[in-house]
Amino acid sequence: MSGRRWDGGGGIESEEEEAGVGLMSGVHVAVRHRRDVVVEEEEEESSFGGRGSVGYDGCSGGCGRGGSGVSGSGAGGCPGPSSSSSSAACCSNNRASGAKHVLVWNQPELDDLTAADNHNGYSHRPVPAKAWIGSRHIVTFMLFLGMANAYIMRTNMSVAIVAMVNQTALERDPTIPDDECEGYYTPAANTTVHSMSNEGSFLWSTSQQGYVLSSFFYGYVITQIPFGILSKKYGAKYFLGVGMLINSVFGFLVPLSANFGIFSLITIRFIQGLGEGPIVPCTHALLAKWIPPNERSRMGAFVYAGAQFGTVISMPLSGVLSEYGFAGGWPSIFYVFGAIGTLWSVAFLWLVHEDPESHPTIPHDERKYIISSVWGAAGVSSPPVPWRSILKSAPFWAILVAHMGQNYGYETLMTELPTFMKQVLHFNIKANGTYSSLPYLAMWVFSMVASHIADMMISSEKFTHTLTRKIVNSIGQFGPAIALIAASYTGCDPYLTVAILTVGVGLNGAIYSGFKVNHLDISPRFAGILMSLTNCLANLAGLLAPIVAGYVIDKRPTQAAWRVVFITSAVVYMVCCTIYLIFGNGTRQPWDNPSNDQMNLEHKKNKKKNKMAMDIEDTVQ
Repeated sequence: MSGRRWDGGGGIESEEEEAGVGLMSGVHVAVRHRRDVVVEEEEEESSFGGRGSVGYDGCSGGCGRGGSGVSGSGAGGCPGPSSSSSSAACCSNNRASGAKHVLVWNQPELDDLTAADNHNGYSHRPVPAKAWIGSRHIVTFMLFLGMANAYIMRTNMSVAIVAMVNQTALERDPTIPDDECEGYYTPAANTTVHSMSNEGSFLWSTSQQGYVLSSFFYGYVITQIPFGILSKKYGAKYFLGVGMLINSVFGFLVPLSANFGIFSLITIRFIQGLGEGPIVPCTHALLAKWIPPNERSRMGAFVYAGAQFGTVISMPLSGVLSEYGFAGGWPSIFYVFGAIGTLWSVAFLWLVHEDPESHPTIPHDERKYIISSVWGAAGVSSPPVPWRSILKSAPFWAILVAHMGQNYGYETLMTELPTFMKQVLHFNIKANGTYSSLPYLAMWVFSMVASHIADMMISSEKFTHTLTRKIVNSIGQFGPAIALIAASYTGCDPYLTVAILTVGVGLNGAIYSGFKVNHLDISPRFAGILMSLTNCLANLAGLLAPIVAGYVIDKRPTQAAWRVVFITSAVVYMVCCTIYLIFGNGTRQPWDNPSNDQMNLEHKKNKKKNKMAMDIEDTVQ
């Protein structure tokens, strides 16, 4: 048997012949391995430990063969270390009864230490810090504001383009009546008529507007995976802060670029997307380092609810600025929000630190609490990414599919809802911004409610992470699907349409306690990389939404055309959510086991040496 010492990120500093005590960032962790077994990174077992490692169900070797059990409170309450026969009996009992989910601090690597090992007096269950507001809460709040700023910069164009374009002068099919819906704002209401004088100066077709709205996502998509990898290797703080600074500064150039033509505007929005690319993978990487598992539903939902908060701020304020703002109305949208984003970027770089270990003023008890909970997520070393295992992982693909469906449906509404309210319901620009924001206000509120319910379900130990994620995610994706179908048949009733969309999009807030934090469940150490992968492909799906809508509606802005747009999004929601229900999982995956890192590395080196030796032998012959 050999004991090994962690350096905080999965690397091995030293070996001891007897059962060793790993030192991970000042917290002693009992780790026991078999020296004579190599676990390949691409090997996937049904339980965490796999072959020859410590099982996460409390059984010897994770119900694998030849592993060494660790005594403590495993899911099945099985003893260890034990003989192979007793461990087999233990695993058999667990399979029969259904393995109970084990929170991170109850997993064997963080189990009770012997009196000799535990000379620092740490408990196997981390003790929460006493302060009501700690450093992790400040980090969480700054990430919330960052997400809000990101979505402000992303969504302000959706309202601005309604004011920029002369909608009444656009070419339309002569067979389509102009008064299919009179709308709430009629000529009889003199003070609220949206007259020709209120129309914008640009004559861009609906399909051209679709390209303007989607151009941001082209830049946003291509930076997802690179920044996910870079944030894992070099840290996430500076990529996030500087990226958002670029996004904000180029926002000032949007009005000028629009006057030079649609191509220059698309270029500037593309660069803004490049700058915003780090926001999700870097946020996920920081959450994995700062937030203990039992707080992730709440904290994660709070941070990502910044998206809805930003949308709620952006849309009505953009409508007001378009109507009453300086510099000609709509240009003031980009000047105001560009200044806000710049201020946040500077504050973020000043206040936020990469992880608890590098924070100079974090209270000692909070540092100990975070590090003893979030094991293997922080640290200076960067273990090799198990790409093959990730790509073979069904839970990863389930998250990816759910994410793609979410982005297609969400971006359809986020980019096209103001246009729908203008073309079909005939709201003026001020009311348009206000009513367009209501669904996202509901989404923000419900995401908070759903996150607390999800954490209560998990903490009660009556619901596993897997079941909890699937329940709340189903609410979050089937809900808006049903609402989109219903809203497409409401006719010309503006209030009923807005009410249905508000309820449906509100329910969509549950996804932030569903698949959106599921990356952290299955792989805390590689959560940023996983999020960059799924977010990249999801945004490829999302950028198609305004393009598809533009072509469907072009020259035919009728209820029937919009019905096609809404029902298409609803079907995408339902299909993707169903796939997640079948293949989703909330348990930490075998390829994320820190104890396998060194063995995998040594195995790779040996394979490389053997290949080189064979090549040399072939050359000599």
